[in-house]
Amino acid sequence: MRDFRNIIFVLIIIVFALQMYVMKEDAKNELALEKVKPIVALSTFSLYDVAKNISGDTIELVMILPFGVDAHSFEPTPKLVAKIHKSDLLMYNGAGLEPWIEGFEFPNKAIDMSRSVTLLSLEEEENEEEHHHEHDSECSHNGVDPHYWLDIENMIKVTHIMRDEFIKIAPENEQLYKNNQQVYVNRLHALDDAYKQKLSTCQGDTIIVNHNAFSYLANRYGFHVESLSGLSPEAEPSAKNMIKLIKHVKEHNISTVFFESFVSDKAMKSIAKEAGVDVDVLQPLGNITADEAQKKLDYETVMRINLEKISRALKCR
Repeated sequence: MRDFRNIIFVLIIIVFALQMYVMKEDAKNELALEKVKPIVALSTFSLYDVAKNISGDTIELVMILPFGVDAHSFEPTPKLVAKIHKSDLLMYNGAGLEPWIEGFEFPNKAIDMSRSVTLLSLEEEENEEEHHHEHDSECSHNGVDPHYWLDIENMIKVTHIMRDEFIKIAPENEQLYKNNQQVYVNRLHALDDAYKQKLSTCQGDTIIVNHNAFSYLANRYGFHVESLSGLSPEAEPSAKNMIKLIKHVKEHNISTVFFESFVSDKAMKSIAKEAGVDVDVLQPLGNITADEAQKKLDYETVMRINLEKISRALKCR
């Protein structure tokens, strides 16, 4: 009888051990499934926003540019470089926006998104302005304006590229990516319609900014941009340009001048004070501030905020 009880006890221990082993293996398998989630690194907020909307929770997204950091002057840390190297896919803005990309070795696929969109050349922009700006040597943009994400048609082109690339690295989610991409494109079309409608009847035709990140918007919706320091946000504004802008503001009855996020507002506040007009901030969306990130603002929301400010400055009906 005692031997029988001992056998039962041993069997219970064996069954318990087997159950623990199975549970442990299941946990390992679940962890392994989590680890096989593809990793995609994005260099700017606009690219990250597209990726987030298309991928759902099926891809681990790495936002290379920390929130609150200016895209023009960013340099990745060694820790971030290691994370980029681990990614299955890197998608970067291109057009000279990320100087740190030069000489960077990509172990896996890397895509320069600027090669798939319509770019404005700096010569085209300067020819449309009433006066030329001197572009300092530190502003290396390969002869093109890198802020192409502010043209909504370019953002739609980006969604097509991302959808196809995500399908390649996670084909099991093909239908999800197609559905999500179409939903996002529909939202972009609605945003485009809002800009066309709001900016179609305006008394003014020019906005004043401290650095010209908004030529794609101006080109698409038919207004002009006068800037204090051309394309380089780091360039020191000259007294000559400040005097010209003050004169322009007064002569054309402009009500508001703008500075951009991540750029000092000192010069534009001086111009506004001298000209007796308002000063406000526009968001060029190369990145968003830490405060905007905490509020969970996305590309569409910020673009609509910009639209309201631009339409007021242009005195649109």
